[in-house]
Amino acid sequence: MSTLVTREDKDGLALLTLNRPDKLNSLTVGMFRELRAHAIALKKDETIGCVVLRGAGRCFSAGHDLGDIAEGEKVPSPGWHSETLRMLETLPQPVIAAVHGHCYTGALEVALAADFIIAADTAKFGDTHAKWALTPIWGMSQRLPRRVGVATAKRLMFTAEMINAAEALRIGLAEQVVPADEFDAAIDALARQILANSSFSHAANKRLLEATDARDMDSGLQWEILRNEGVGPDMQARIGAFMRKD
Repeated sequence: MSTLVTREDKDGLALLTLNRPDKLNSLTVGMFRELRAHAIALKKDETIGCVVLRGAGRCFSAGHDLGDIAEGEKVPSPGWHSETLRMLETLPQPVIAAVHGHCYTGALEVALAADFIIAADTAKFGDTHAKWALTPIWGMSQRLPRRVGVATAKRLMFTAEMINAAEALRIGLAEQVVPADEFDAAIDALARQILANSSFSHAANKRLLEATDARDMDSGLQWEILRNEGVGPDMQARIGAFMRKD
């Protein structure tokens, strides 16, 4: 059983928890190995319709474990961390990053691999690569500007500034901010809202958005028409249930 990243399933929701609370969930090769195993399993698990990724204890994660970096951590292959986050990003299920407390640098790269971020009002975000004379190799240079725009991404990367949840919401890094004492309930309610809709549509929409990101409008519209995945196996049942309510 995983210990560094735990998985709890409940009524179609998979809750993945970064589980090194004594180290502020700082990220190691071991944690990524377990996160990768969960992503592989979830891709094939049709009983799960939504995934929430969060951290145990005081925060989401303080970032990449600097001790591991200093000691020269051993990764299975070049780009392995980035590949693991790509596996998380391309899951057929919607993935929510639920962020409270620290979410710095490598942790932000992990959160950005989710479909969107929901933040507690205690959350703090930052990219400190430049503070340590490092450069991103887990996806920051690609996902951050897509989320907040190039100029804002440059400001965050160049200054290593820490921003609070309200600023993260303002710039589009976070989709929603909720009070810390309501965080668990808000995440569960959002996940249930997603689970109430068609998993077929969710997976198809994720593929559509991925395929047409950064395309010009006309080619994107053509892709939507020509590569349309049609209707899901639950369409008739869903429409029938709606009609019977009337």
